[in-house]
Amino acid sequence: MTPFLQWALVASSCIASVLATPLSTSTDGRPRRSPISLAPLLASEHPHGTVNNSYIIMLKDNISPDLKLNHLNFLQSLHQTDPLTGDLSGVQKVYQQIHAYSGHFTDSVIQQLRTLPEVEYIERDQIVRTQDFRTQRTAPWGLARISHRPKLTFGTFTKYPYDDVAGEGVDVYVVDTGINIDHVEFEGRASWGKTIPQNDVDEDGNGHGSHCAGTIASAKYGVAKKANVIAVKVLGSNGSGTMSDVIDGVLWAASAAAKKQVAADAEFAATGTSNHKGSVANMSLGGGKSQALDAAVNKAVASGLHFAVAAGNDNRDACSYSPAAAENAVTVGASTLGDERAYFSNHGPCVDVFAPGLNILSTYKGSKTATSTLSGTSMASPHVAGLLAYLVSIYPSVTFDPTFDKEHNLISLTQEHSGSSVYSIAHAALPSWITNFLPPPALVEAAIAPVPKRPSLSPLQLKKALIALSTKGVLAELPADTVNLLVFNNATSS
Repeated sequence: MTPFLQWALVASSCIASVLATPLSTSTDGRPRRSPISLAPLLASEHPHGTVNNSYIIMLKDNISPDLKLNHLNFLQSLHQTDPLTGDLSGVQKVYQQIHAYSGHFTDSVIQQLRTLPEVEYIERDQIVRTQDFRTQRTAPWGLARISHRPKLTFGTFTKYPYDDVAGEGVDVYVVDTGINIDHVEFEGRASWGKTIPQNDVDEDGNGHGSHCAGTIASAKYGVAKKANVIAVKVLGSNGSGTMSDVIDGVLWAASAAAKKQVAADAEFAATGTSNHKGSVANMSLGGGKSQALDAAVNKAVASGLHFAVAAGNDNRDACSYSPAAAENAVTVGASTLGDERAYFSNHGPCVDVFAPGLNILSTYKGSKTATSTLSGTSMASPHVAGLLAYLVSIYPSVTFDPTFDKEHNLISLTQEHSGSSVYSIAHAALPSWITNFLPPPALVEAAIAPVPKRPSLSPLQLKKALIALSTKGVLAELPADTVNLLVFNNATSS
């Protein structure tokens, strides 16, 4: 026998033995991955640190309910029999809208989970923080900027033209530190939805969430002055929390919004009318890259929830941060009064639009009249969340009536202003002792422009329309790979 033939026989024998190896060699009979194909343990940059022994486990999309239940039962037995478990709690949250769960586990348990074929990946839980900078000066200029295309002047600096519908019938979920729901500027339109962190209280002890909510919907500082804001508390009084709690808050908001829409659809079917027009979410927080959080945000958007997120404040590529990298949300960078990119604002291809984010005056914690001036992409994102709510509430109208083809490509976007829209602008500018004797703009609109039954735009359609409506080419200090788009409410012709 030649040496070559001997080598071939040995190689064939080795290959046969590998192919004959059973997929499962475990004593519990569960199938296992090979050692070279373990589920990834994601190790991205975590700028604020990780939570010890805390993990988010993402299962595969096609997992069956029975296999998911068996997986969790197996995990529980693993956790209970691990001699190093100590005070670790095991499973903390099982997410319903995505096939994932989170909890505290030993390294040994995590290594065994990585061998299971139903596990897509495992991610270390990380610390998430708000995206704001505190300043001393006050400059309530943001509303004026998003309602005028040219640079602001002394004549336009304090003027905010808008449609009088102003977000009415739209709910906005503020996924943040909570909301000062008793603040007078919310006029009873703020409510508490859910507190996610265990043993925390239904109160904004930080002020960040209240500030964001004020930019979205407060009477004096808000973009959508008649929208409802709902607190979804995921961060504590120190402005930080865990990624697993943030994911839970996102999915809770999506579920609550979906239930509200089902009820509204049923009401419309029964009566031909419904006051509810849709739901929006804002998330002005961020951490390192998290595939799990991005997946949760994208899932929420797919369920019908319009979503605005902050790009981040590290003057770096927003694609390296979550939820800024969630492709279906509207990722918002911060601009200045001088129409420059704010020095801290993240940038890059994941940023969709810019909005005012420097020296923004809004509602705050501490009293029913408290205010504060903050800066950050945290302040830019609520401008867009408010604008999304505003556009949802006025669609379709003479100032906002985009049309799409069957593939949801934007065909046209109304930007002309009829006499009725001029009437709305004039109505908003007049003192109340005059407008009390005039018909409301909504009646004038309805008289000349019949509205189709139950009109609505999907989050994808509204995102495309928002981008198309934005003012182009006015911002400075932008890297080459970053869009030059400043959001615009289309309430003025220039």
